[in-house]
Amino acid sequence: MRPTTALLALVLCVVPLAISQEEHHHEMTAEEVGSVHFLTSCRLDLTDPFNRSVAMLHSFQYEQARQAFTEISERDPQCAMAQWGVAMSHYHGMWDNGDTAAGRLALNQARQTAAGNAKTTPRENAYIDALAEIYREDGKEAYAHSQAFELKMGALQAANPQDDEAAIFHALSLAITAPKTDKTFANQRKCGEILEPIFARQPHHPGIAHYIIHCYDNPVLAEQGLGAARIYAKIAPASAHANHMPSHLFTRVGSWDESISSNLKSAELAAAAEVDSKNGEARDQRLHAMDYLEYAELQSGRVSKAKAVLDEMNALPPVSGLTLTGNYGASAIPARYAIELGNWEQASQLRVAEGVPWAQAITWTAIGIGSARSKNPERAVQAEQKLADLRDAIAKQNNSYWSNQVEVERREVAAWIAELNGKSEDALKLARSAADLEESMDKAAVTPGAVTPAREIVAELLMSGHQPKESLVEYQAVLKIAPNRFNALYGAARAADAAGDATTASGYFRKLTEVAVGDERPELKTARQKLVAVKAQR
Repeated sequence: MRPTTALLALVLCVVPLAISQEEHHHEMTAEEVGSVHFLTSCRLDLTDPFNRSVAMLHSFQYEQARQAFTEISERDPQCAMAQWGVAMSHYHGMWDNGDTAAGRLALNQARQTAAGNAKTTPRENAYIDALAEIYREDGKEAYAHSQAFELKMGALQAANPQDDEAAIFHALSLAITAPKTDKTFANQRKCGEILEPIFARQPHHPGIAHYIIHCYDNPVLAEQGLGAARIYAKIAPASAHANHMPSHLFTRVGSWDESISSNLKSAELAAAAEVDSKNGEARDQRLHAMDYLEYAELQSGRVSKAKAVLDEMNALPPVSGLTLTGNYGASAIPARYAIELGNWEQASQLRVAEGVPWAQAITWTAIGIGSARSKNPERAVQAEQKLADLRDAIAKQNNSYWSNQVEVERREVAAWIAELNGKSEDALKLARSAADLEESMDKAAVTPGAVTPAREIVAELLMSGHQPKESLVEYQAVLKIAPNRFNALYGAARAADAAGDATTASGYFRKLTEVAVGDERPELKTARQKLVAVKAQR
């Protein structure tokens, strides 16, 4: 039977629609990205899509959120907050790698749309006005803009006490502007005070769990954030970043198996997202997770698994648009593998890749330390000079934090050069100054930690100088900041043993065998042998 004209018309309409829907990206559900309630004056039928877009924004799924907000704007051109969402998706305050020009364009569009739509509320205009501080063209540094944004978000929260979203975004701005040198963690504590009560009311909100983790990502507060860390991936299971973020706190407390599990899933989701990614954001997420994964595998004694991460990274096809997040991971993974395992020759031969200067500095540090410890002074001196040049170049960009981080690395290389040249006192002095400078700052969110804590180098130099008691003190200081770190546990055990403190040595040897597995690292075999010998003497 031939179809009627009406039926034929219906088929012709439905087929293109079906094709269009197949080509359309998967529309995330609240079960996949979390539950958000963000009131707007936009079309009522767009309430759920808007809430899902904000949920993705809260999990730093910037590319997916941007696409979703753009589609809302196309469906409702009078929705100023849709363009606000696009502008927010370009502001990567925790990472410093957003597209400022594109964000400014979207922010200006939001302002124009709001001005032309009488339904735009004063509250919505306040959101747009606060974000305008990020994109203000006044010649000031990005950090000053973030501080201005934080102040306006604080005012927005105060003016709208029933608006949880204002409070949540204000908490994020506090995390972004927290000074790396403030060891009282004032901003982070205030952030937690804002978020904890809201979390009790909204336990399925992705941003609350996410920002609690960021605010508690330090040695003092990490334990307090473990509850949020262990639920965040369940709130937003489809998000690569939501699966990764818990590992920030798992790293802080030395819970290596939990960190490994988090980052395996995160890397898997990020790899899947690369298929549709139009820039380097998915690869950034993937490399970020892989760096944390590599670190955890090494701390837990899984050398072959750590090598698999390195091999996978080296086999990845290049992508365009990689930012400092991906640059850092790509530089840190091979440096960690070589340095932590004492493969000095391998470290000395690492290749310096293109990328931000502080990512390049990681490689030059590994080259410098590897060269000095494999007795190649010329190459080590070259690395130290490269680090000095990078430090100075970063300082000219008015970025004192990363300039100081690179200076820490330069001093570490200089210390090993001095040790190679038989100047042990100079080596120890340089290493101590590196440790003091490093500990005056907290780590950046982009890294699980230094390739080698400077204080650990101090401890190792003291052991080399036959000062085991003093070395033990330094190793114990490292473990307060980096609990369950493999080399620090083994170093503390070895130092205590050499100092004749059998009880303390046994404690650290036992702890090492509890947090690390297998027999791929020879230190674990030694630890087990020591424990057997102690037991036999009883």
